[in-house]
Amino acid sequence: MPWFKRTKKGIQTPTEEKKDVPKGLWYKSPTGKIVDSEELEKNFYVSPEDGYHVRIGSKEYFEILFDDNKFKELDKNLTSQDTLKFEDKKKYTDRLKEAQDKTGLKDAIRCAVGKSMGADLVVACMDFSFIGGSMGSVVGEKIARAADYSLKKKIPLLIISKSGGARMMEAALSLMQLAKTSVKLAQLSDAGIPYISLCTDPTTGGTTASFAMLGDINISEPGALIGFAGPRVVRDTTGKELPEGFQTAEFVLEHGFLDFITHRRDLKRKINLYLDLVLNRPLREKTA
Repeated sequence: MPWFKRTKKGIQTPTEEKKDVPKGLWYKSPTGKIVDSEELEKNFYVSPEDGYHVRIGSKEYFEILFDDNKFKELDKNLTSQDTLKFEDKKKYTDRLKEAQDKTGLKDAIRCAVGKSMGADLVVACMDFSFIGGSMGSVVGEKIARAADYSLKKKIPLLIISKSGGARMMEAALSLMQLAKTSVKLAQLSDAGIPYISLCTDPTTGGTTASFAMLGDINISEPGALIGFAGPRVVRDTTGKELPEGFQTAEFVLEHGFLDFITHRRDLKRKINLYLDLVLNRPLREKTA
């Protein structure tokens, strides 16, 4: 006699009573590791199985960097204009509205000021979810205004780059932001106000050619893609095979373009340690 015997054939549960697993409960890293979403959040959005740093946006970085997640957002209502009346498969205005509706963001960057380990810090953080973190007029303007705020208040500035480069829909207007942001950062340097550049995955194109590589220190998270053109473009242009790990944060560090790489859980402490050292002030213990 069998141990188990089905008394009724077929699945008896009515469709309306079936339980679905809610989306977002689990995260699968590129290496195939499955992580509980709550555990991932507690671990600073880093997979505990393989150390993979999940792409996050300004909301999560502000939570990590600002004490008790308290901050004042700067120039939060700035939005892009379609000066060139650009249209490809869609109108630029339609793309902007779609991105705003999908992400809840006004553009590809948010700027804020708040306390980090008890000291004031201005943070400008890009959001890749908004048209690939592309740099248009609003991104350049908000970085310039954040630098002006730092200059006026004498507060250190941190820019978190996460971008595919200049926004093609704004053409030359987008490229002008490279010069504008570079000038503002030079003013900070002349005033002796620290500027830290954090390159996250990915940092490419016009961001790399401007503010992302102009920090008093340039730092990164493990495994981030950092470069100007992508690996495929470089390979096709040079006609040569690329070395292993090309354009990863570790490769860029080895070749002198970064000062150090930090795990996300140590980001707040290491940024503030650097600021204490360069500003010649007492070292602080992490309190929040």
